[in-house]
Amino acid sequence: MQDVLRDLKRMVGIGMAWWDRKPGERKQWVVEPLVGVGPLRFGMSPDQVATALDGAIAYVSQGLGSGIGWGCYSDWGMTAVYGEDSGLVAVAIDAMDGPLVRLRDVELIARVPSEACSAIHALARREGALVRVNWSGDPEVAAWGVSMGASLELSLSPDIEGYLQRQDTMVTHALLTSADLAEDPYGAKPIIQWRDVRGEEPNTGTWPVKAEQDRLRWGWTPLERIGPLRYGMSPYQVAAALNEEPAARHGRYPFGRPWESPGEWILLEDRFDTAGVTAHYASGRGVYPVLGAVTVQGRIGPQVEHEGIPLIGMPITAVDAALIQHTEERETGLVFGCGGNLGLDGLNMYVRATRAGDAVISEARFCQEDWEDHG
Repeated sequence: MQDVLRDLKRMVGIGMAWWDRKPGERKQWVVEPLVGVGPLRFGMSPDQVATALDGAIAYVSQGLGSGIGWGCYSDWGMTAVYGEDSGLVAVAIDAMDGPLVRLRDVELIARVPSEACSAIHALARREGALVRVNWSGDPEVAAWGVSMGASLELSLSPDIEGYLQRQDTMVTHALLTSADLAEDPYGAKPIIQWRDVRGEEPNTGTWPVKAEQDRLRWGWTPLERIGPLRYGMSPYQVAAALNEEPAARHGRYPFGRPWESPGEWILLEDRFDTAGVTAHYASGRGVYPVLGAVTVQGRIGPQVEHEGIPLIGMPITAVDAALIQHTEERETGLVFGCGGNLGLDGLNMYVRATRAGDAVISEARFCQEDWEDHG
């Protein structure tokens, strides 16, 4: 685990990340609604943006200078999104390492989401602006070109060198757009190219969490089955075992990949809202989908334990600490999945963090032996 921080920096090409900054080093920017933020103005070219950011480099980018594209400026904690004419149309500010952005007297970034929401509503009432709820359940104001969101708060562990420790809290980030995108930012083509949320389950702005005593209890046989679900089941068998039809199905057509030609729609996952689980299928062109992994949802899913450790619906710091202690006592290994999800070596199970309003609770993905988890 001592190499996790170093490897993360190398993987994303970060020059200076938030854990390297001293207190008070975050930039402070002001939003000019529909015009720009900080030193950036909508309509700027990628070269002009780089100049305004003191020669910043987009360590991760796509399509810069060729029309619609985006660039992630890690040193600044923000992403610039460009339209068809390569002009700046949106700026996404990171929660953990982006500038501290102010709109009028309201601080937008790195705040408790409910507190930021209350402040935005109060300002909107004073200015006669309409506040709506966006796809993530956070406030969005077209008159200002502001769409809020929230991210998991992280910190460096005081006990384990180089370990990014998940916290039990969410902190706010923001997407700031030009007038052309303000009415429907996440439905606009430049934003879809950068962050496509069309397959995400829309949130109404509420995060009900099922009480522990009201949850079912599922057994788990690692690499074989979870509750009534056995790896290798067909989608029909999964629905029958749960006695429930899927509330949503996600998949894709085999277009756009160099090695694929057009074909029939491929099922990737089914979401079951009564059971509180998502079934993930191993599938592909000409391959019938079979169950390869199951995510037990943190807010409403059944409780699953591993050697007395409850894995679902708990404070994420408590589960992480219990897993670390478990490995220390038994001299086994920890593994890290996508996004820093923690798991135990050899089990192909990853504890994930999910939002519950301002808080963060645990959910888990249980996988068959040869399943490669990518998110």
